[in-house]
Amino acid sequence: MPQPINITISSKIFNKAYMPYLQDYEHRFNVFYGGSGSGKSHFVIQKMILKYLKFPNRKCLVIRKVGATLRDSVFALFKSVLSDWHIYDKCTIKESFFTIELPNGNQFIFKGLDDSEKIKSIANIDDIIIEECTELNLDEFSQLNLRLRSKNKFNQIYCMFNPVSKANWTYIKWFENGYNHDNTVVVHTTYKDNKFLPKEYVNSLLEMEKDNPTYYRIYALGQFATLDKLVYNNWKIDNFDWKELIKNNNKLTAYFGMDFGYVNDPSAFVAILVDKEAKKMYIFDEFYRKGLLNNELAKMIKSKGYSKEIIIADSAEQKSIEEIKRDGIYRIKGARKGKDSIINGIQFIQQYQLIINTNCTNIVEELSNYTWQKDKSTGEYINRPIDKYNHLLDALRYSCEDLNKNKVRVRFL
Repeated sequence: MPQPINITISSKIFNKAYMPYLQDYEHRFNVFYGGSGSGKSHFVIQKMILKYLKFPNRKCLVIRKVGATLRDSVFALFKSVLSDWHIYDKCTIKESFFTIELPNGNQFIFKGLDDSEKIKSIANIDDIIIEECTELNLDEFSQLNLRLRSKNKFNQIYCMFNPVSKANWTYIKWFENGYNHDNTVVVHTTYKDNKFLPKEYVNSLLEMEKDNPTYYRIYALGQFATLDKLVYNNWKIDNFDWKELIKNNNKLTAYFGMDFGYVNDPSAFVAILVDKEAKKMYIFDEFYRKGLLNNELAKMIKSKGYSKEIIIADSAEQKSIEEIKRDGIYRIKGARKGKDSIINGIQFIQQYQLIINTNCTNIVEELSNYTWQKDKSTGEYINRPIDKYNHLLDALRYSCEDLNKNKVRVRFL
């Protein structure tokens, strides 16, 4: 038999911008979008736990596109709220099954859409929460909506996301031509609405406004902005002396990346110095040439004095990596890549100011021509770059992998 539970919740734990929606159970579609750090996901979880403590006999399906991302995102956030409210120990939490049962027997079931067959077997769903809704497509969203047909009152779908381009289905559905106010509520918030954010995080967003205005509009202000045509607008050319830079700045660390080519595409090598605190990348050397065999690439690396450095190369060319190792470049290794590695790498680099040495003419050409793809049906630029003018820029992404993961690297001397 479910345990009775008494809990007192202070209004002080909620951000003011969300209070009008705390006890709104009438709207079927609840769209919470905006910038990173706005607290939208945290509020939706707070609201749904409160709802499930209030109404009996309910089951909520919590969705992300990929199930593997649940543990460290929305599942962890649920546990954090339960802990803050001092009811964590009164709940039944099954880590291996990704389920949470409240003391009154109500359930939250966490699934990825890559586990679609198991989702179909879950019956009597009363509510659905969709984290990072833009990762889904319209058909997946529509199928979830059709599953929400419980006989209980107040069936709701909660969608949380940061806007991407206007070509995404969420913009077309809820923003392009308006929405039905009778069954839908749309709430836009930014970091300015979250009183619980640490000052350091706010400062980092303000730095983004200066260094990358487009990224700031989309990811901090949560605007559906048409992406600028060029992928990178955060660069300039400067005739700096990299050896003098190292002498005068002990915070610089060197990173190296390589992309393979042969007949049609060039092999590309890039060397950078990074001041992580100042958010600056100095691109001080490059190599860009077609028709080279792997032993010739190894010879090039040695001639430039980089044979003892860690070089991160395209992991699709494992044979090339092994051959270059045999020629004395022992610390070359393959890039990790993985899902969304291109866009994640781009977004990481966009946070830095790129300062290009005047001798690095090929990367300047790539930066000047590397653009976002355009959706043919809408004419809008989408969040995917073209597969051209990206050999040195791919090498640049590879070089930043360890930097992005906060691993310790030996400073290049």
